[in-house]
Amino acid sequence: MSSNELKILAVPGIPEILPGLDLGEIIAQSTRKANLEIDPGDIFVVAQKIVSKAEGQVVSLDTIEPSSTALRWAEFYDKDARIIEVVLKESKRLVRMERGLIISETAHGFICANAGVDASNTVPNQVSLLPKDPDESATRILCALEKEFAVKLAVIVSDTFGRPWREGQINVALGVAGIAPLLDYRGQSDSFGRELEATIIAIADELASAAELLTGKTTQMPVVVIKGFKYSSEGDNSQQIVRPPDKDLFR
Repeated sequence: MSSNELKILAVPGIPEILPGLDLGEIIAQSTRKANLEIDPGDIFVVAQKIVSKAEGQVVSLDTIEPSSTALRWAEFYDKDARIIEVVLKESKRLVRMERGLIISETAHGFICANAGVDASNTVPNQVSLLPKDPDESATRILCALEKEFAVKLAVIVSDTFGRPWREGQINVALGVAGIAPLLDYRGQSDSFGRELEATIIAIADELASAAELLTGKTTQMPVVVIKGFKYSSEGDNSQQIVRPPDKDLFR
Protein backbone atom coordinates (compact mmCIF):
# COMPACT_ATOMS: atom_id res chain seq x y z
CA MET A 1 0.00 0.00 0.00
CA SER A 2 1.47 3.36 -1.03
CA SER A 3 1.85 6.25 1.41
CA ASN A 4 -1.13 8.07 -0.11
CA GLU A 5 -3.50 5.09 -0.24
CA LEU A 6 -6.30 4.64 2.28
CA LYS A 7 -8.08 1.33 2.86
CA ILE A 8 -11.27 0.72 4.84
CA LEU A 9 -12.02 -2.91 5.68
CA ALA A 10 -15.09 -4.24 7.47
CA VAL A 11 -14.58 -6.77 10.25
CA PRO A 12 -17.16 -9.52 9.64
CA GLY A 13 -18.56 -11.94 12.16
CA ILE A 14 -19.25 -9.59 15.08
CA PRO A 15 -21.98 -11.41 17.05
CA GLU A 16 -24.91 -9.86 18.87
CA ILE A 17 -23.38 -8.04 21.81
CA LEU A 18 -24.79 -8.58 25.29
CA PRO A 19 -24.05 -6.63 28.48
CA GLY A 20 -20.87 -7.69 30.21
CA LEU A 21 -19.12 -9.14 27.16
CA ASP A 22 -15.50 -8.16 26.52
CA LEU A 23 -15.93 -6.15 23.34
CA GLY A 24 -12.20 -5.74 22.71
CA GLU A 25 -11.69 -9.49 22.85
CA ILE A 26 -14.66 -10.11 20.56
CA ILE A 27 -13.34 -7.64 17.97
CA ALA A 28 -9.88 -9.20 18.16
CA GLN A 29 -11.27 -12.72 17.69
CA SER A 30 -13.46 -11.66 14.75
CA THR A 31 -10.49 -9.90 13.13
CA ARG A 32 -8.38 -13.05 13.49
CA LYS A 33 -11.13 -15.28 12.08
CA ALA A 34 -11.45 -13.00 9.05
CA ASN A 35 -7.70 -13.28 8.44
CA LEU A 36 -7.33 -9.51 8.38
CA GLU A 37 -3.72 -8.44 8.64
CA ILE A 38 -3.27 -5.76 11.28
CA ASP A 39 -0.38 -3.34 10.88
CA PRO A 40 1.05 -0.67 13.18
CA GLY A 41 -1.05 2.49 13.01
CA ASP A 42 -4.28 0.81 11.89
CA ILE A 43 -7.42 2.48 13.22
CA PHE A 44 -10.42 0.49 14.46
CA VAL A 45 -13.71 2.37 14.18
CA VAL A 46 -16.36 0.85 16.43
CA ALA A 47 -20.05 1.71 16.31
CA GLN A 48 -21.37 3.23 19.52
CA LYS A 49 -24.32 0.85 19.65
CA ILE A 50 -22.25 -2.27 20.36
CA VAL A 51 -20.13 -0.35 22.87
CA SER A 52 -23.26 0.70 24.75
CA LYS A 53 -24.64 -2.83 24.67
CA ALA A 54 -21.42 -4.31 26.05
CA GLU A 55 -21.35 -1.72 28.83
CA GLY A 56 -24.98 -2.29 29.78
CA GLN A 57 -26.04 1.16 28.59
CA VAL A 58 -29.49 -0.09 27.63
CA VAL A 59 -32.80 0.64 29.29
CA SER A 60 -35.93 -1.49 29.38
CA LEU A 61 -38.90 0.76 28.70
CA ASP A 62 -40.98 -1.32 31.11
CA THR A 63 -39.02 0.27 33.95
CA ILE A 64 -39.78 3.86 32.89
CA GLU A 65 -42.53 5.97 34.47
CA PRO A 66 -43.12 8.98 32.20
CA SER A 67 -43.33 12.44 33.73
CA SER A 68 -46.16 14.84 32.95
CA THR A 69 -43.87 16.68 30.52
CA ALA A 70 -43.07 13.47 28.66
CA LEU A 71 -46.74 12.50 28.56
CA ARG A 72 -47.83 15.87 27.13
CA TRP A 73 -45.10 15.90 24.49
CA ALA A 74 -45.74 12.29 23.51
CA GLU A 75 -49.50 12.79 23.19
CA PHE A 76 -49.12 15.93 21.09
CA TYR A 77 -46.65 14.35 18.64
CA ASP A 78 -47.76 10.70 18.85
CA LYS A 79 -44.52 9.50 20.47
CA ASP A 80 -43.70 6.89 23.11
CA ALA A 81 -43.78 8.79 26.40
CA ARG A 82 -41.33 6.35 27.97
CA ILE A 83 -38.69 7.10 25.35
CA ILE A 84 -39.28 10.82 25.80
CA GLU A 85 -38.72 10.41 29.53
CA VAL A 86 -35.42 8.61 28.94
CA VAL A 87 -34.34 11.43 26.63
CA LEU A 88 -35.20 14.03 29.26
CA LYS A 89 -33.23 12.15 31.90
CA GLU A 90 -30.19 11.85 29.60
CA SER A 91 -30.26 15.57 28.77
CA LYS A 92 -28.18 18.12 30.63
CA ARG A 93 -29.82 20.93 28.69
CA LEU A 94 -32.73 21.06 26.28
CA VAL A 95 -31.73 23.06 23.23
CA ARG A 96 -34.97 22.82 21.26
CA MET A 97 -38.23 20.88 21.48
CA GLU A 98 -40.18 21.52 18.33
CA ARG A 99 -42.12 19.69 15.60
CA GLY A 100 -41.77 16.39 17.43
CA LEU A 101 -37.99 16.67 17.65
CA ILE A 102 -35.81 17.04 20.73
CA ILE A 103 -32.32 18.48 20.43
CA SER A 104 -30.43 18.41 23.68
CA GLU A 105 -27.01 18.59 25.26
CA THR A 106 -25.75 15.44 26.94
CA ALA A 107 -23.57 15.18 30.03
CA HIS A 108 -20.62 14.73 27.65
CA GLY A 109 -21.30 18.10 26.01
CA PHE A 110 -22.61 16.57 22.77
CA ILE A 111 -25.53 18.41 21.21
CA CYS A 112 -27.61 15.90 19.30
CA ALA A 113 -31.07 14.51 18.67
CA ASN A 114 -32.73 12.75 21.61
CA ALA A 115 -29.57 12.94 23.76
CA GLY A 116 -28.29 9.94 21.81
CA VAL A 117 -31.14 7.69 22.99
CA ASP A 118 -31.87 5.22 20.21
CA ALA A 119 -34.24 2.29 19.69
CA SER A 120 -32.72 1.03 16.43
CA ASN A 121 -30.77 -2.24 16.44
CA THR A 122 -31.90 -3.07 19.97
CA VAL A 123 -34.32 -5.74 21.13
CA PRO A 124 -37.98 -4.68 21.25
CA ASN A 125 -38.97 -2.50 24.20
CA GLN A 126 -35.40 -1.37 24.84
CA VAL A 127 -33.39 1.73 23.99
CA SER A 128 -29.67 2.29 24.08
CA LEU A 129 -27.87 5.19 25.75
CA LEU A 130 -24.51 6.70 24.89
CA PRO A 131 -21.48 5.27 26.72
CA LYS A 132 -20.86 7.08 30.00
CA ASP A 133 -17.25 7.85 29.04
CA PRO A 134 -16.61 7.21 25.32
CA ASP A 135 -12.87 7.90 25.61
CA GLU A 136 -12.57 5.33 28.38
CA SER A 137 -14.58 2.89 26.26
CA ALA A 138 -12.20 3.43 23.35
CA THR A 139 -9.19 2.99 25.63
CA ARG A 140 -10.44 -0.39 26.94
CA ILE A 141 -10.94 -1.65 23.40
CA LEU A 142 -7.55 -0.30 22.35
CA CYS A 143 -5.75 -2.06 25.21
CA ALA A 144 -7.30 -5.40 24.24
CA LEU A 145 -6.46 -4.97 20.56
CA GLU A 146 -2.89 -3.86 21.15
CA LYS A 147 -2.36 -6.81 23.49
CA GLU A 148 -3.73 -9.19 20.87
CA PHE A 149 -1.85 -7.85 17.85
CA ALA A 150 1.28 -6.53 19.62
CA VAL A 151 1.35 -3.26 17.63
CA LYS A 152 0.37 0.34 18.32
CA LEU A 153 -3.18 1.04 17.11
CA ALA A 154 -5.97 3.57 17.51
CA VAL A 155 -9.68 3.28 18.25
CA ILE A 156 -12.58 5.59 17.44
CA VAL A 157 -16.06 5.06 18.90
CA SER A 158 -18.50 6.51 16.38
CA ASP A 159 -22.16 7.47 16.27
CA THR A 160 -24.57 9.02 13.79
CA PHE A 161 -25.45 12.69 14.26
CA GLY A 162 -27.64 15.05 12.29
CA ARG A 163 -26.28 18.40 11.10
CA PRO A 164 -27.74 21.90 11.30
CA TRP A 165 -28.22 23.58 7.92
CA ARG A 166 -27.56 20.40 5.92
CA GLU A 167 -29.76 17.41 5.15
CA GLY A 168 -28.55 13.89 5.85
CA GLN A 169 -26.69 12.40 8.78
CA ILE A 170 -23.03 11.53 9.16
CA ASN A 171 -20.99 9.60 11.68
CA VAL A 172 -18.82 11.46 14.17
CA ALA A 173 -16.33 10.44 16.83
CA LEU A 174 -17.72 10.14 20.34
CA GLY A 175 -14.56 8.70 21.85
CA VAL A 176 -10.95 8.26 20.77
CA ALA A 177 -7.88 6.42 22.02
CA GLY A 178 -4.43 6.45 20.50
CA ILE A 179 -5.27 9.19 17.97
CA ALA A 180 -5.44 12.96 18.27
CA PRO A 181 -8.91 13.95 17.04
CA LEU A 182 -7.86 17.26 15.48
CA LEU A 183 -5.25 18.20 12.89
CA ASP A 184 -4.11 21.80 13.36
CA TYR A 185 -2.83 23.54 10.22
CA ARG A 186 -2.51 26.95 11.86
CA GLY A 187 0.87 28.53 11.27
CA GLN A 188 1.48 26.52 8.10
CA SER A 189 1.34 28.06 4.62
CA ASP A 190 -1.13 27.36 1.84
CA SER A 191 -0.07 26.74 -1.77
CA PHE A 192 0.28 30.50 -2.32
CA GLY A 193 2.41 31.07 0.76
CA ARG A 194 -0.33 32.60 2.90
CA GLU A 195 -0.24 31.63 6.56
CA LEU A 196 -3.21 29.55 7.71
CA GLU A 197 -4.86 31.13 10.74
CA ALA A 198 -8.00 29.14 11.47
CA THR A 199 -7.87 25.72 9.78
CA ILE A 200 -8.29 22.83 12.21
CA ILE A 201 -9.56 19.58 10.70
CA ALA A 202 -11.63 17.16 12.79
CA ILE A 203 -9.91 14.06 11.45
CA ALA A 204 -11.58 11.72 13.97
CA ASP A 205 -14.99 12.80 12.67
CA GLU A 206 -13.86 12.43 9.06
CA LEU A 207 -12.54 8.91 9.72
CA ALA A 208 -15.74 7.97 11.56
CA SER A 209 -17.81 9.24 8.64
CA ALA A 210 -15.68 7.35 6.11
CA ALA A 211 -16.06 4.16 8.14
CA GLU A 212 -19.85 4.51 8.09
CA LEU A 213 -19.80 3.90 4.35
CA LEU A 214 -19.12 0.27 5.28
CA THR A 215 -20.83 -0.07 8.66
CA GLY A 216 -24.13 1.47 7.56
CA LYS A 217 -27.30 0.85 9.54
CA THR A 218 -28.38 -2.49 8.10
CA THR A 219 -25.16 -4.32 7.18
CA GLN A 220 -24.45 -5.80 10.64
CA MET A 221 -20.84 -4.65 10.25
CA PRO A 222 -20.30 -2.44 13.33
CA VAL A 223 -16.48 -2.48 13.19
CA VAL A 224 -14.08 -1.43 10.44
CA VAL A 225 -10.32 -1.08 10.16
CA ILE A 226 -8.82 1.96 8.43
CA LYS A 227 -5.34 1.44 7.04
CA GLY A 228 -2.83 3.92 5.65
CA PHE A 229 -3.84 7.11 7.47
CA LYS A 230 -1.01 8.96 9.22
CA TYR A 231 -1.89 10.61 12.52
CA SER A 232 -0.54 11.77 15.85
CA SER A 233 -1.35 9.87 19.03
CA GLU A 234 -0.64 12.83 21.33
CA GLY A 235 -3.69 14.44 22.92
CA ASP A 236 -6.14 11.60 22.34
CA ASN A 237 -9.15 13.23 24.00
CA SER A 238 -12.48 13.59 22.21
CA GLN A 239 -13.46 16.61 24.31
CA GLN A 240 -11.18 18.63 22.03
CA ILE A 241 -13.88 18.31 19.38
CA VAL A 242 -16.64 19.69 21.60
CA ARG A 243 -16.81 23.45 21.06
CA PRO A 244 -16.85 25.30 24.41
CA PRO A 245 -19.74 27.69 25.09
CA ASP A 246 -17.56 30.80 24.93
CA LYS A 247 -16.66 29.96 21.31
CA ASP A 248 -20.17 28.97 20.24
CA LEU A 249 -21.97 31.69 18.26
CA PHE A 250 -25.33 29.95 18.39
CA ARG A 251 -26.07 29.36 22.08
